[in-house]
Amino acid sequence: MKRTHVAAAVLVAVGLAAGGFMAGQHFGAPTERVARATEQQGERKVLYWHDPMVPGPRFDKPGKSPFMDMPLVPVYADEQNETGVKVSPGVQQNLGIRTATVTRAQVASSFDAIGTVQFDERLTQAVQTRVNGYVERLRVRAPMEYVRKGQPLATIYAPDWLGPQNEYLALKRAGVSEDILAAARERMRAMSIPDELLRQSEQSGVAQARFTVTAPLSGVVAELGVRDGVAVNPGMTLFRIAGLERVWAVAEVPEAQAVRLVRGQKVKAALQADASQTFDGELKEILPQVSSNTRTVQARFEVANKGGRLTPGMLLRLQVAGPVSSRLVVPAEAVIRTGSRAVAIVRKESGTFEPREVALGADLGDQLEIAQGLNEGEQVVASGQFLVDSEARLKSVLGGMAAAGQAAPAASAPASQMKAPAARGTFTAQGKVESVEPDSITISHEPVPELKWPSMTMGFSKPNPQAFPGVKPGDSIRFEFKKGGPMGWELVTVQPAGAGK
Repeated sequence: MKRTHVAAAVLVAVGLAAGGFMAGQHFGAPTERVARATEQQGERKVLYWHDPMVPGPRFDKPGKSPFMDMPLVPVYADEQNETGVKVSPGVQQNLGIRTATVTRAQVASSFDAIGTVQFDERLTQAVQTRVNGYVERLRVRAPMEYVRKGQPLATIYAPDWLGPQNEYLALKRAGVSEDILAAARERMRAMSIPDELLRQSEQSGVAQARFTVTAPLSGVVAELGVRDGVAVNPGMTLFRIAGLERVWAVAEVPEAQAVRLVRGQKVKAALQADASQTFDGELKEILPQVSSNTRTVQARFEVANKGGRLTPGMLLRLQVAGPVSSRLVVPAEAVIRTGSRAVAIVRKESGTFEPREVALGADLGDQLEIAQGLNEGEQVVASGQFLVDSEARLKSVLGGMAAAGQAAPAASAPASQMKAPAARGTFTAQGKVESVEPDSITISHEPVPELKWPSMTMGFSKPNPQAFPGVKPGDSIRFEFKKGGPMGWELVTVQPAGAGK
């Protein structure tokens, strides 16, 4: 019976001990629970802990922030060299952050201009007389009348042509040789007597002094220089006929766009008053003169006038097509323009967002050409980028404060002891290399009394990517460092532990 009581007592003691152990495991110190949870997070190595609101001080173990009523946050080795701003998926959804892809598109450097219709001066012909006489009958009585090719314009009476014709007819009746008759005909041609008028004289046997002036082409009478009964003399312009088969559209092009003009460029023209009526054209001339008032260049486009619907003074909207080229483009809303620079927010493969300054090319309406700063296939923020840019600026400011700030001792130290004097010059420490990156080396170092640093693991910037080529993870080293570099502290020398300085 006594043995039974002893066995029961032993079992109760074991149960109480196990219960106390489990309670201790469940109700242990917060710092220990955080440390264990941190160690169980895969292979991610914690470099140090810090307070995000006061990013300068670094701590070598977890705990509560001495500055704010919040726990310290770990910084992992795989995040040490990561730049940019992190935004959680939930916040991205709440802010409506939307991304677009940088693409390469075939773009024509086209632009619009307004042109005024004018006569094509190369199609204009003058109708003149080469004899003294007068206008016996005028068929066209007003300028800007439409005429057709061959249409009679006026009847001219030229009495000076009667003498040579009568002489020729008399020689022909006298039966003189053909050589004499040919000489007489050449004399009449020299006096500008039309061959048709001479044939009429030969057929009728009577000298003809009246002849009809006809239109040399279809168009409008741009200039009317005579009236009924007026006298005419050699070299006088009776009519000026402007052809309408083609017209000019003269446009004032700003200097910034004039540099993209090339002779031979095709143009699509539409009536300003009726966009459904379109015409095809081509750039013929760039007039060598710049207006000092408007800083524009006059460009002369030749436009086919289908059906004669275009008349001088009309306005045409010209769409000038430039050469097609392959260009990087992004949505216009994805670029933040501040006046002095243009910024795009790039989403990196790691999920962070990075502001990047870009050089802009042509404005393509809904899209902008990217001349420099982005690569094809990259993701840029097209909506909500102002919020990300503000966050990036804040992080940049806090990062600068961290680099210029003072290091802090362990989390258990009081806040009054966290402030150390500003570090100056070069400092020396010993440690072990944890990882080597192209632009930095992560070192677990011993305390640095000059800076009141405890033992911790942190990253140091390299002065250049080629520095310290022989250093590899696991090496025990003695190193010198100074304030500076992208990570706040920059290596000066790195030597194997035990070697002289």
